[in-house]
Amino acid sequence: MGEVINHIDNSSNYNGQEEEQGDPESNTLNQPLVKANRTLSSTPLALVGTKVSHIESLDYEDKKSCGGNRYVTGLMMFAGANLGLTLVSSVLCVCFAPTAAGPGIPEIKAYLNGIDTPNMFGATTMFVKIIGSIGAVSAGLDLGKEGPLVHIGTCIASLLGQGGTDNHRIKWRWLRYFNNDRDRRDLITCGSAAGVCAAFRSPVGGVLFALEEVATWWRSALLWRTFFSTAVVVVVLREFIEICKSGKCGLFGRGGLIMFDVSHVTYTYHVADIIPVTLIGVIGGVLGSLYNHLLHKVLRLYNLINAKGKIHKVLLSLLVSLFTSVCLYGLPFLATCKPCDPSIEERCPTNGRSGNFKQFHCPKGYYSDLATLLLTTNDDAVRNIFSSNTPNEFSMGSLWIFFVLYCILGLFTFGIATPSGLFLPIILMGSAYGRMLGGVMGSYTSIDQGLYAVLGAASLMAGSMRMTVSLCVIFLELTNNLLLLPITMIVLLIAKTVGDSFNPSIYDIILHLKGLPFLEANPEPWMRNLSVGDLGDAKPPVVTLQGVEKVARIVDVLKNTTHNAFPVLDKEEVVPQIELHGLILRSHLVKVLKKRWFLTEKRRTEEWEVREKFPWDELAEREDNFDDVAITSSEMEMYVDLHPLTNTTPYTVMENMSVAKALVLFRQVGLRHLLIVPKIQASGMSPVVGILTRQDLRPYNILQAFPHLKNPKVGKHNE
Repeated sequence: MGEVINHIDNSSNYNGQEEEQGDPESNTLNQPLVKANRTLSSTPLALVGTKVSHIESLDYEDKKSCGGNRYVTGLMMFAGANLGLTLVSSVLCVCFAPTAAGPGIPEIKAYLNGIDTPNMFGATTMFVKIIGSIGAVSAGLDLGKEGPLVHIGTCIASLLGQGGTDNHRIKWRWLRYFNNDRDRRDLITCGSAAGVCAAFRSPVGGVLFALEEVATWWRSALLWRTFFSTAVVVVVLREFIEICKSGKCGLFGRGGLIMFDVSHVTYTYHVADIIPVTLIGVIGGVLGSLYNHLLHKVLRLYNLINAKGKIHKVLLSLLVSLFTSVCLYGLPFLATCKPCDPSIEERCPTNGRSGNFKQFHCPKGYYSDLATLLLTTNDDAVRNIFSSNTPNEFSMGSLWIFFVLYCILGLFTFGIATPSGLFLPIILMGSAYGRMLGGVMGSYTSIDQGLYAVLGAASLMAGSMRMTVSLCVIFLELTNNLLLLPITMIVLLIAKTVGDSFNPSIYDIILHLKGLPFLEANPEPWMRNLSVGDLGDAKPPVVTLQGVEKVARIVDVLKNTTHNAFPVLDKEEVVPQIELHGLILRSHLVKVLKKRWFLTEKRRTEEWEVREKFPWDELAEREDNFDDVAITSSEMEMYVDLHPLTNTTPYTVMENMSVAKALVLFRQVGLRHLLIVPKIQASGMSPVVGILTRQDLRPYNILQAFPHLKNPKVGKHNE
């Protein structure tokens, strides 16, 4: 059996000499891809990730002589390697960093909207994300590295701003200037832009991605900071690519800074091209919204499975990996072998880790077009589909199999407990149906099939993710062809418009499934019919503190409530009226108790006492763990002056303001709390009617308290 496994058809080899590697920057899609070693390895394990070249070396004669044993052995080796890599990736995510699973972009978007997810940007999450992404992509799963790279970039930015992890933090004083919410948000925004730039080698696209997709609040200073971050990424990438030109870095660095270069293709537009361009945009919007709908159903099912425990999460990942391996191994046998064209300069057939015209099970002088798409790296698969001036390289049947397979794998792979990205799977699906549409159009249009594939990928991404400007620039930087700009813009706008008419974007769907209270930019129309005073009356009474409060009262409030801020009130001695002094945070109350800044008598403190006890940089740190604070019975009777630690200028709204206007104010300013004050304050009346938080302004929560607002016509009819 060992002789059978190690047997390789040496007749398919060339003279055993390695060709000189060309300049990767000059590589185009109608020329050879990354040149592989023409001498086949004597070992059956030549990996593309774990897409094993053992199954590619099965020659036509062995198929006849060895029967099914050879293929069963190849499948076992192929699936076993993929299962091992998937197991490592899944176990790391399940046991060490659950927040590392998935793309991470929805959580980044939520954080920049004001939602803090625990352990999202820690060192453990970053390392698990890196190792898990390598394992998941190498296992041949239908997922990309782009989303994880964005998450990794934000983790690096967060750790740099904090000076390291919580347990091993650098105490340099200048780092404390970044230890506040605004600067941390800016750093994470820069990290997300740098991650997109590293994934697509698109510096301007990374800046626009941060602006269009993830950032909620944008400042002019943030523009040049993100641009500087992406510029540094491009310089570092360029240096590594120069170093790796010698070929010692494997597949890294191949293709220069332009990943899918189609700049050599020139064509002119005609009026007749408007119809296919419009059609591909409509199809992209419909398929993108359908993909979002089906993925929503699959993710809800996966949530039920994952809720059963860690073992079920790992088993689900392994099951998807096994299904993927069987499909990638078995489906190429359905495609017919195509003869190599002797007029082309590219080597045909090939059996290496990279390249075009995979031989797989075909005889000498023939290649399998479906194996060329499935048994290679994802980047090479995209290059193959984007290739121009190759109308007969891929048959319509193989493209249909490829498209349907990646639609199924894309639905069932995303959501398992591994780091995963959505960009590359959607690009593969979109490029496949774009190339098929180009083949159907035939001589009707002058646009090449490879450019149809580019437009198909752009339309499906816009139909699913609902991005326009950033996607347009990313595709221009990927393909290096400015002639695509006008029709790419039209396709993106049509696909987004069609997709928006059916359902939200894929990231909004994931945010909803995760239960993250993300605030949309536009309030619901029925919010104009409700005032913030009515919303405050539907909540429990607001918890307030006095300016000089007893320690026992502070301890009681912290133990029995989960609020993060409390209004501080002062009662005038001369006039019987209560005054609103400001708002104090829960973390500041905890810090007061930990430092035991207590007074034996009820009085206000001097300014120098506060500065001596509470440096400003310590107040910027979050500290809300109250469990380890032990207060004696004598300390309970002491007092705390809350005036120096109170924000005396909180944002307030009148009780008759509409919820729609309050929501716009809350989101645009980036608030965590919004105080409701009465329109007229009578003597002895509290100056605070209520306090609004993010959860109070969510449409779903409002409709739970006011269900008649969902259908105002019914309410008016009943009245």
